[in-house]
Amino acid sequence: MNDLALLLTPEGRALLDEVRDTHPADELSVATRLRREHPAELVSAALGQARLRQRAAAKFGAADAGRMFFTPNGVEQSTRTSVATYRAERFRNLGVTSVADLCCGIGGDAIAFARAGIRVLAVDRDPATASVARANAEALGLGELIEVREADVTEVDTGGYDAVFVDPARRGGRGRTFDPEAYSPPLSWAVEAARRAPRAALKVAPGIPHEVVPADAEAEWISDGGDVKEAVLWFGTEPGTVRATLLPGPRTLLGRGLPDPEVRPVGRYLYEPDGAVIRAHLVAEVAEHLGGGLIDPTIAYVTADEPRPTAYASAYEITDQLPFNVKKLKALLREREVGTLTVKKRGSAVEPEELRRKVKPHGPNAATVFLTRVAGAPTMLIGAPATPPAATALP
Repeated sequence: MNDLALLLTPEGRALLDEVRDTHPADELSVATRLRREHPAELVSAALGQARLRQRAAAKFGAADAGRMFFTPNGVEQSTRTSVATYRAERFRNLGVTSVADLCCGIGGDAIAFARAGIRVLAVDRDPATASVARANAEALGLGELIEVREADVTEVDTGGYDAVFVDPARRGGRGRTFDPEAYSPPLSWAVEAARRAPRAALKVAPGIPHEVVPADAEAEWISDGGDVKEAVLWFGTEPGTVRATLLPGPRTLLGRGLPDPEVRPVGRYLYEPDGAVIRAHLVAEVAEHLGGGLIDPTIAYVTADEPRPTAYASAYEITDQLPFNVKKLKALLREREVGTLTVKKRGSAVEPEELRRKVKPHGPNAATVFLTRVAGAPTMLIGAPATPPAATALP
């Protein structure tokens, strides 16, 4: 809080502008020079904030990150702008005009809500975090739409709001927690808060067990650029629905309760479903569209004989199927002059970097090797990304 107060002064803002592009390797020399004219505490705060803004640009974009204020935890734990924007649009399309954002952190979701025209009550019990959220609302010109309150979220009355959004803390003193009841506040409390609101969304870890998802909730898994970012439990929408949403897009795959795909021999094409599809247990929906099956009952790779376009999986054309054997792989890669080797694994204990060191790829060509199991046997599948139409993404 002291650092933030210093940085919000005219001298602090000017210094932030001056050090914004400082490279980490130059920090010591820059700090030495600036301390001749500015208090050491302010210089340290400005350089630290500049470093956080540089890290935050990947999540928030350079323009917003260059105006916002961050804490180390805030950079790491806040929602990526693309995901927050998608969620805010869902709320707006549901007719939500006001939302209580509980456990708001530095305000990433509150900013997205406000930009969607939704009035926000942003609540966090940590004084420093609440101060940063308030500063960010002002810095981005959203102060009139975002009210920041320092309070325990379990004591906040949300009755006057169209919706509730809860992002419980999923880290404790020992790091990330995977037990939803160890969230702060616990998932059970968040669910009850959601049920009292006309609409609600609870942000949870993407690894949440399906069996703990309440029957009256919709469960959505979200990926951005192929990386799974989070799961969301929606209330007041479509109870029991399961969906995988891929950003950018968005593209949404709805579950239809299909049985597990059959296991079949490896065909000419291998499809790697998006992580959100796998987390949502919707591989069967992708396999049905592709006219394919699984290579192993425990492995989420789909195989098919013909290429079909899909937005929900990456397609590869398979040229070789071999039992796992490093020497054979090395000989094959040498014969084909493969110097660029992409290693993917699912169901294998072998580390990709370890394999690369052993096979020592060299040459002008490229290949992809999948370390996996086929019908229970350790197997290597060699191929390359499929050419259109297999790799063409459809809505």
